Amino acid sequence: MSELHKFIFDGLPVRGMLVRLTDGWQDVLARRAAASDEFPPPVRVLIGEMAAAGVLMQANIKFNGALILQVFGDGPVKLAVAEVQPDLAFRVTAKVVGEVPDAARLEAMVNVRGQGRCAITLAPADTRNGQQPYQGVVALHGDRREPLQALSEVLEHYMLQSEQLDTKLILAANDDVAAGLLIQRLPVEGSGNLAGAARNEDDIGLNEAYNRIATLAATLTPEELLTLDADTVLRRLFWEEPLRRFEVLKGESAPRFECSCSRQRVGGMLKGLGRDEIDGIVLEQGRVEIGCDFCGLKYHFDPVDVGELFTPVQDQPPGSAAIN
Repeated sequence: MSELHKFIFDGLPVRGMLVRLTDGWQDVLARRAAASDEFPPPVRVLIGEMAAAGVLMQANIKFNGALILQVFGDGPVKLAVAEVQPDLAFRVTAKVVGEVPDAARLEAMVNVRGQGRCAITLAPADTRNGQQPYQGVVALHGDRREPLQALSEVLEHYMLQSEQLDTKLILAANDDVAAGLLIQRLPVEGSGNLAGAARNEDDIGLNEAYNRIATLAATLTPEELLTLDADTVLRRLFWEEPLRRFEVLKGESAPRFECSCSRQRVGGMLKGLGRDEIDGIVLEQGRVEIGCDFCGLKYHFDPVDVGELFTPVQDQPPGSAAIN
């Protein structure tokens, strides 16, 4: 079962989280396979790591809205997306437009000519009070313009640039598990660990406690992250540190796969295209078929359904309500 572990280090300005996505991640891949639309292995690794990273970031900020992590650029992977809701429901997808080599890393997938970008968007659930979406974007290269080869490196760079906080992120994914370990420096020590005090930009890269714990975290291999349970990982890494763990999020409160697509939303999208456009598709193909890029569910609209979309509710005949 998927689970999320949160912890701090007593008296030290460091916090951490460890996530393991199992059943939800396997559900994502099973749906793609059922739709005969499997991603190449490197792309599965990328979106698995994005799912784990998105859950960690959403749980870290406790934002009332969707956190959307995107990687896009000029390679065979045009776009990869992970979306995580406040209750840690997640969904992921990618748009692959070319051949992806089996050993491809981030540069070869999305940053072939240096045009790759990573964007993090915070989309508030309620905009009635004037709250607007926020988006931060960084290039897929480091301070010396060197191409970054791993998603974890990109997100560490993002956190340092946008939040001025040191962050260590270990990510890994295979077809069974998508997992991540986040270690982050807090602005102050002692009781300030939980106080949400203002950040201290002068301490970037200089805090001995954070540097020590981040160095320990960096010894974790992808294989260990994917195969060892959370208790074993934390014990092996931090057995000499003052680790304080909080209640594990598992079961109903655990991260899980969930797609927000619906027939009503798809119908609204079709209406936005206009009657002439949709009638032309029906004339040519007999019906309209729309597949969800996130969950693989296919929505079918026959001529009767299309008529309903563009007819006032009180005048609508019964529709087929076909989904697949």
